[in-house]
Amino acid sequence: MKEAAELRDPTEHYHAQPLEDNLFEWHFSVRGPPDSHFDGGVYHGRIVLPPEYPMKPPSIILLTPNGRFEVGKKICLSISGHHPETWQPSWSIRTALIAIIGFMPTKGEGAIGSLDYTPEERRALAKKSQDFCCEACGCTMRTALMAPTSGSHPSQADREAKELARQISFNAAARRIADHSSAESSTSSKAGPSQGAGNDTPMDTDPQAEASTSEDQDSVETAQTEQGEASPAPSTEDVAPPGPSSRPLSPRQRRAQQPRRPAFPPFPAAPHPPQDPGHTGSAVLIVLLTLALAALIFRRIYLANEYKFDYEL
Repeated sequence: MKEAAELRDPTEHYHAQPLEDNLFEWHFSVRGPPDSHFDGGVYHGRIVLPPEYPMKPPSIILLTPNGRFEVGKKICLSISGHHPETWQPSWSIRTALIAIIGFMPTKGEGAIGSLDYTPEERRALAKKSQDFCCEACGCTMRTALMAPTSGSHPSQADREAKELARQISFNAAARRIADHSSAESSTSSKAGPSQGAGNDTPMDTDPQAEASTSEDQDSVETAQTEQGEASPAPSTEDVAPPGPSSRPLSPRQRRAQQPRRPAFPPFPAAPHPPQDPGHTGSAVLIVLLTLALAALIFRRIYLANEYKFDYEL
């Protein structure tokens, strides 16, 4: 409400007011920057404030064809909802309006909601923008702003907002340059190892270290040659254990020097364990007891039926 009171009166460059039934949706009008392709144009748009405003940035939507921003789409700026990381709560709607004017002559560079029309197309759209009328707020571009005058002086609030807008534009340009530099550095770092591998320039080394390394290699090769000449070829039955050496043998060499064992026939099938006679006797006893119990039950039923038959007679 405070910002609405501050922006109630239109200026030569901008004007913004919330809708009567929605305080979170504002409609604004900005004049195209002079000495640019947008000179003479007046452009209308919407600013949608989030419930967390001013802690979160607003969304900005242009409604007038201009050749720089798409119509009816949220544009991507460092002061819009696409970049909450760059938004500062100290910024206001006035700052956003002046920043929009400052961003219009810049290049889109493929940003969301950006266009790169030719200068002739932008000048033609600037002339047509005077005939635009918003159906939501009823604002016409011919009477939305005050007529520009040559001797007008900006207010203190306008000067502060312009300074902030210049900082925003500078930060956006610096961020684009930093992103471009980081992309180039990542590309060069990826290409660096392959270029270094093909480089034939030798690295600086210590001559004494090279001499000692070559002497160690020669001694190791000589010891291996002497060991190969002294040790006879291993036989299939017995192989002598390897003699002491100054260099430890690899696992493959140790396996090759181990004596070969004769091939054994396949293991016979494991015999079945002998059956426990006690277990067999228990099973037989259980079967006999079951049969005896069945016989007793059958006999009792038979006697009961016979007694019943005699009682009826």
